[in-house]
Amino acid sequence: QAQLVESGGGLVQAGGSLRLSCAASRTIFSIETMGWYRQAPGKQRELVARITSGGRINYADSVKGRFTISRDNAKNTVYLQMNSLEPEDTAVYYCNAKITDLWGQGTQVTVSS
Repeated sequence: QAQLVESGGGLVQAGGSLRLSCAASRTIFSIETMGWYRQAPGKQRELVARITSGGRINYADSVKGRFTISRDNAKNTVYLQMNSLEPEDTAVYYCNAKITDLWGQGTQVTVSS
C-alpha cells in the first residue's frame, strides 16, 4: 500500500534551520506533484511549497526566500529545507502527493522565540 513517511521535525530556536524529508513507497513518485502543507493549532491547513514532476516550484508568500523544496526521484523523496525559522512557522507539517491524494502522518515543527 502506498504511503508517505515524513521525518526531520523538531524543536529549534528562532533563526535556526530544519530539513524535512518525505519518503514515498511507490514508484509513481517520479510523475507526482509533491507538496508540503502545514497546520497550526486553530488554523486551517495551508500549502507551504509544491514541486511538480518537471521541477516547477511555488511557495507560500510567508516562506519565500527562507524555505526551499527539492526532490530526488531516484530516492522517491522530497525535501523541505527551512531556514531563518520564525515562531509563526510552528505547526504540524504534512507531505502530500497530489495525483494519488496521499498524505503523510505529519511531523511537528516547533520554533521557540
